[in-house]
Amino acid sequence: MSETSARLLSLLSLLQARRDWPGALLAERLEVSPRTVRRDVDRLRDLGYPVRATKGPDGGYRLDAGADLPPLLFDDDQAIAVAVALQTATTTVTGIEEGALRALATVRQVMPARLRQRVDALQVTTVDRYADSRRTKVDSDQLIAIGMAVRAREVLRFDYASPRSADEEWQPPRKVEPHHLVTWGGRWYLVGWDLDRKDWRTFRVDRMTPKTPTGPRFTPRELPAPDVATYISSRFRTQEQWPCRGEAILQAKASDVVQWAGRYAIVEEITPTSCRLILSAWSWTGLAASFGMFECDLEFVGPQELKDAATQLAARYHVAAS
Repeated sequence: MSETSARLLSLLSLLQARRDWPGALLAERLEVSPRTVRRDVDRLRDLGYPVRATKGPDGGYRLDAGADLPPLLFDDDQAIAVAVALQTATTTVTGIEEGALRALATVRQVMPARLRQRVDALQVTTVDRYADSRRTKVDSDQLIAIGMAVRAREVLRFDYASPRSADEEWQPPRKVEPHHLVTWGGRWYLVGWDLDRKDWRTFRVDRMTPKTPTGPRFTPRELPAPDVATYISSRFRTQEQWPCRGEAILQAKASDVVQWAGRYAIVEEITPTSCRLILSAWSWTGLAASFGMFECDLEFVGPQELKDAATQLAARYHVAAS
């Protein structure tokens, strides 16, 4: 009996790993006969898993999405990851607090004792460093509505509240071909093709109010970047620079500097032991102090405001130290 249960778990894990499995290949992986695979598939169906037989030269099986949620199969690492994700899910999405707590209780209840102890030791307290500045929460229904439009490839219409909206005249709804939902710096963004402006745009989801019904279906356009991660980082690298920007040559390895320079920094290797570093900050004094955090010799390239701030900061530190 235990051998059969272990084989069922292995079969379910294989079916979850890829879309279609030829029956002969499943039998080979499980080291059983095709007849045993058929019996095990029937057992999974009895347990509520919608395993569908597929046609083809060899025949095969596919695990479909069902109307009811059958028991889930998690290995230890997946179970820990789910527990941590459920504890931190409410930091950026509202309206799911009760559901996340109930889901965490359900997952914990079906865990073996050894794994439950590990999860109980992972009591995550989220300290939101962006609570008063960058991090914003969005409504779960809002995310679902936008996500469905992305998945269905349907034009999305929405009102968009810009920071200056209170001083502006009424604006018509935006019409966008939605392509990706992404998070960046604690905020949710929609990447899409703006049909009126005929260009790619990024929209903060917390400022969007989607309208129904959605528009017609569209054929996805190609992003002006290899992938959405590259696109969104390049957009914010140019859009979110702080007002003071300076450059210095550091006598340190670029690989060491890049670990501490921050996500908006530009690090360029000059030699194996030196690099060019470009940083931004809210003030010239703050910028000069940022360059000083690296324990190495450095030379300020410019601008002059940065050099002046460094001189003032050095004098201030000299007085403070004496």
